[in-house]
Amino acid sequence: MKIEKNTIVSLRYKLSDAQNNIIEEPDTLMVYLHGGYAGTFPKIESLLDGKDIGYETTVQLEPQDAFGDYDPNLLKIEPRDRFPEPLEIGMQFEGVPEELSADEQVDEDEEEDDSDCDEEGDTLIYTVTDLADKQVVLDGNHPLAGMALRFWLQVEDVRQATDDEIANQHPHSEDGFGLDLADEDDLDDLDLNGPGSQGSGSSTRTLH
Repeated sequence: MKIEKNTIVSLRYKLSDAQNNIIEEPDTLMVYLHGGYAGTFPKIESLLDGKDIGYETTVQLEPQDAFGDYDPNLLKIEPRDRFPEPLEIGMQFEGVPEELSADEQVDEDEEEDDSDCDEEGDTLIYTVTDLADKQVVLDGNHPLAGMALRFWLQVEDVRQATDDEIANQHPHSEDGFGLDLADEDDLDDLDLNGPGSQGSGSSTRTLH
């Protein structure tokens, strides 16, 4: 079966930087709904369109085709007493608190604040990149923003999507994960420990 709109595609992949330094080489398959549902990068979808199981290729994505250019305006320095302790480099937060005292409780399941959103209205995820006694440095860029990325791809499986999957615009019950560009939280599920990355092992906390 060929890859076409409304097929579920399972991929083996390896992610490297432009110097071929490995960033990610998972055992788990990347699984997505093909056809413009933001399940993977558009350039990858275009390359795979019409291909069969077993197809293998390497493609380089420039920053504008991947996680975007690095935006220095998303680098923030905030008073440390606005954040809960203990605070560590690599921790991630949804938005930046305008007024949050150190003794306030932060609930990860609370409703998100809309004060720190990107152009599409999604809440930005800030990563702690440096700490001082009284200040915190936060970066709202994705860890791979500004980087050219190389993907080695191999098509493992292709099948017709179910009506339910098409309606929900997402594969169901797959032994894998999707690089779901419609939801930045899914992007952070990658174990990104390459150059410029703070990693994704720490949980994201919501600040109000």
